[in-house]
Amino acid sequence: MFDNTKQIISRIGETDQLYLSGNTPELALERGDLRLQLVEQSNSKQEQIHFLQEAIVLLETARVEYEEMPMSLYVNLSLHLAKAYMIYFELTKEVRYALITQQILKPMTQHESADIYFMLAYASVSKNELSLTRHWLKKYMATADFDLVLLRQHPALKPVRNETWFTQMVQNKLH
Repeated sequence: MFDNTKQIISRIGETDQLYLSGNTPELALERGDLRLQLVEQSNSKQEQIHFLQEAIVLLETARVEYEEMPMSLYVNLSLHLAKAYMIYFELTKEVRYALITQQILKPMTQHESADIYFMLAYASVSKNELSLTRHWLKKYMATADFDLVLLRQHPALKPVRNETWFTQMVQNKLH
């Protein structure tokens, strides 16, 4: 087992113990994130699905359990939840997980977050909704946190990289 995996598992044990003393949205975010890290470390689809399910429960529960939390924390919980569902999509190729991602993040677009726009574009291209993909990528590219390398290298965007509109958007951004 990798040292990093051991550290993640150790921290899961610590955060699970902290949970027994009292949960907070921050703790739920960390607990969900640790499980997502284990998904990335694992080579077993069964393990990955198990950790994804745990992460989804932790993140979803935290989003609804607390009436008061900073909006930035709520957005972060939502982005982690969307990431979990998109990993689920990548593992299963079931379009419903991309749809769930859209349902989680679409109400949050008023925050004008690059991460939200990118995840919405990712979910849209996964559902083969190219006009929505274009819409969200346009918004993504207009943010200060736009990442050209991510745009050029993310495997989900391969189906649109040769589209004229995509090439023009990238070219316009370069000039």
